[in-house]
Amino acid sequence: MPDLFFAGLLLGLAAGVSPGPLLTLVFLESLRKGIGAGVRIALAPILTDAPIIAATLWLLGSIGRNSTLLGLISLIGGFYLLWLAWENLPGGEIPTTAGADLPSSLWKGVLVNLLSPHPYLFWATVGGPLMAKGFALHGWGVTAFLAGFYLFLVGSKIFLAVIVGRSRALLPLSFFRTAHRLLAILLVVFAIVLLRDSWRFLLSTT
Repeated sequence: MPDLFFAGLLLGLAAGVSPGPLLTLVFLESLRKGIGAGVRIALAPILTDAPIIAATLWLLGSIGRNSTLLGLISLIGGFYLLWLAWENLPGGEIPTTAGADLPSSLWKGVLVNLLSPHPYLFWATVGGPLMAKGFALHGWGVTAFLAGFYLFLVGSKIFLAVIVGRSRALLPLSFFRTAHRLLAILLVVFAIVLLRDSWRFLLSTT
C-alpha cells in the first residue's frame, strides 16, 4: 500500500505541474479573477475524473484504444480551447473585484479537462492498471493511490494559483495585459495540438 501511495504522489505531481491546457487556465484565471478562480480550476479533475475512472475500470484500456472516441474528444476540445483563447486574447483590465464570476471558472476547468484526451489515456494506460493492482493486493491500495495522486495533482495547481493570485496586485497593467495575451496564445497552441491529435486519431480508424 505505501508503494501505491508514493506512486500516486509522484504521478500526481508530474501531472499537476506538466504544461497543458488546464495549467494554463489556472494561470489565466488566477491573473484575471484572483486566487479563488485559480483554485476552482485546479479542483476540476476531482469532478471530471470520477466517470473517467469508472469507465476505465469497467473496460480497462478500451478507451485508450478507441481512436474514433479520442479523435472526437480531441476535436471538440481543440475548438473549445480556441474559443477560450479568442475570449481572452484582447487582454483587459485587472478586475476590481477579485473572485467575480467564480462558478464559471470551475465549469471552464471541468470542460477543459473533459474535452482533453489525456485523462482518458492516463487512466486507461497507467492509472487504471495501478488501481487494478491495488484491488488485487488490498482494497485500501486503491484508496492510497487515489489519495496520493489527487493530493499532489490538485495541490500543486492550487499552490501555483496562490502564487499567481497574490502576485497580481504587484503587476503593472502593461505586464498583466502582456501575460494575459501570452497565456491566450498558449491556449491556441494547445488547441492546435488537440486538433492535430484529433486528425491523427480519426485517420488511424480509416
